Amino acid sequence: MSSPPPLRRGAYYHVFNRGNNGEDLFVENRNYSFFLERCARYIEPVAFTYAYCLMKNHFHLLIRTKTEEVQREDATALGTSNTSLEPSRQFGRLFNSYAKAFSRRYGRTGSLFEHPFQRLEVKTESHLQWLVAYVHRNPEQHGFVDDFRVWPCSSHNELASDRPTRLQRDAVIEWLGGVEEFLDFHASPIGRRRMPSIKLEG
Repeated sequence: MSSPPPLRRGAYYHVFNRGNNGEDLFVENRNYSFFLERCARYIEPVAFTYAYCLMKNHFHLLIRTKTEEVQREDATALGTSNTSLEPSRQFGRLFNSYAKAFSRRYGRTGSLFEHPFQRLEVKTESHLQWLVAYVHRNPEQHGFVDDFRVWPCSSHNELASDRPTRLQRDAVIEWLGGVEEFLDFHASPIGRRRMPSIKLEG
């Protein structure tokens, strides 16, 4: 299989991946927290995150890669040297960092993640709207819970709240017309029927 093109700068993407051969990526609550910490370290310098959901054997992220100009401005403001980091390589570093720590802790060997990681460029606002709901509904769709709103490692409740967040909450809420509309959209039977058909099962 040919390698997908590198992530373009300034573009929206649905990024998703799963454990190699369906292996679990997260076996304890601390694994979810650690993965999000790694995302903050490796992905924040090169992309904005709008929504996420981490499940036992796969995950979904909705991001927009930063332009070189924005990346330089952010790096200058933070006093770092992250001006030349490439988005695709940063995802590789994220996966390598997490996999090494995971393998050390649980005494495993071999690849943890499938290669290459999956990415779909998002080009319309309507697609962004449906993807927000798709990402959040995934735990229910895969049978992990009966109600996606109770899944603990999803951005749904974080986006609907006013507590501090690293996510681009204002943008997501604006896409859906406000907090109440955000909640209604997720509960909408119409929204359920129109979710993007993206499957991770091989």
